[in-house]
Amino acid sequence: MSDTPLTGAQKSKLRGQGQRLDATLKLGKEGITPAFFGELTRALRAHELVKRRFVGDADRHARAALCEQIATEGHCFCVGAVGHTALFYRPHATPAANTDALK
Repeated sequence: MSDTPLTGAQKSKLRGQGQRLDATLKLGKEGITPAFFGELTRALRAHELVKRRFVGDADRHARAALCEQIATEGHCFCVGAVGHTALFYRPHATPAANTDALK
């Protein structure tokens, strides 16, 4: 979703909101599957901002590549990643449905 990039201030605000979230998605040794993207889509439709946790031995370069792949294929933004957790954001399609996460 690089067509409308987030500003630094928007990312910072979302990261602050993400600190209070529990990880709702976990990515294990099976890797990225269609079922994972189904759950990601469902979670983003419900909440706009989701935290996910990497489970396993993936090093930071592998986790960075996975975050990029998830953002691209999941049509969302990777707001930030620290250690084994990452935040993903997708604004609701209709402005009336937005939860004003960025305001």
